[in-house]
Amino acid sequence: MVPRRPGWIPGKAAHAAADDIAMARPNRSRRAVPHRRAAGPLNVVVDLSHHNGDVDFEAVAGDGVLGVIHKATQGTGYADPLFVEHRGGALEAGLHWGAYHFGTGEDPVAQAEHFLDVVQPGPDVLLALDLEANLQGPSMSLDQARAFVTHVQAETGRWPGLYSGHYVKELLGAQTDRVLANCWFWLAQYGPTPVVPPTWAYWTLWQYTDGDLGPPPHEVAGIGRCDRDRFNGTQAQLARFWPFAP
Repeated sequence: MVPRRPGWIPGKAAHAAADDIAMARPNRSRRAVPHRRAAGPLNVVVDLSHHNGDVDFEAVAGDGVLGVIHKATQGTGYADPLFVEHRGGALEAGLHWGAYHFGTGEDPVAQAEHFLDVVQPGPDVLLALDLEANLQGPSMSLDQARAFVTHVQAETGRWPGLYSGHYVKELLGAQTDRVLANCWFWLAQYGPTPVVPPTWAYWTLWQYTDGDLGPPPHEVAGIGRCDRDRFNGTQAQLARFWPFAP
């Protein structure tokens, strides 16, 4: 990972920290398909949450984006307040849809059930677990991550992706995790060269920028600066990996 400026907090972890504050307020089986690396990975995916505010998804689609992965849930009780609204806008614009869960140190099966209850995923919805340090409480452990992805697979018949960067590298070290290896890997790393833990042979998605750090481009029409992700393959491979992708 590249050095961080003083006081900088990683994008998803910063969002999760804010969401933890919101949570405290009242009233508030298919195995992943391998993809060989292609020259010039497709820069066609963004990942969003309510922190991105209002989004013009027609403009997003017009800027060449094909897929959106949106935060759905965190822990056992939080649901992103713009998940449903943004889902409708993205699908109306012809974009493919995905959902991720920010893992915490709470019961992992209860977290998985909460995630699936909110997302209600059909076979065309991409699913992922966001595994990183939780800045506002206990972080999800490797055992909990295994329990989460195993439960999602048991309920949906497919393994979710695993989003992580330095956190999973620190947890795994040089070991290979046979359970997490079933998940396609979504690398979070803002340096120029992707580094993948030994559990995976390659990355499938690479979040190369949070809209600030990382190489350009940082912006997307209709959103502005945001998390952008490269897909490690061709558009035909994307369609096989993410059913019904444009």
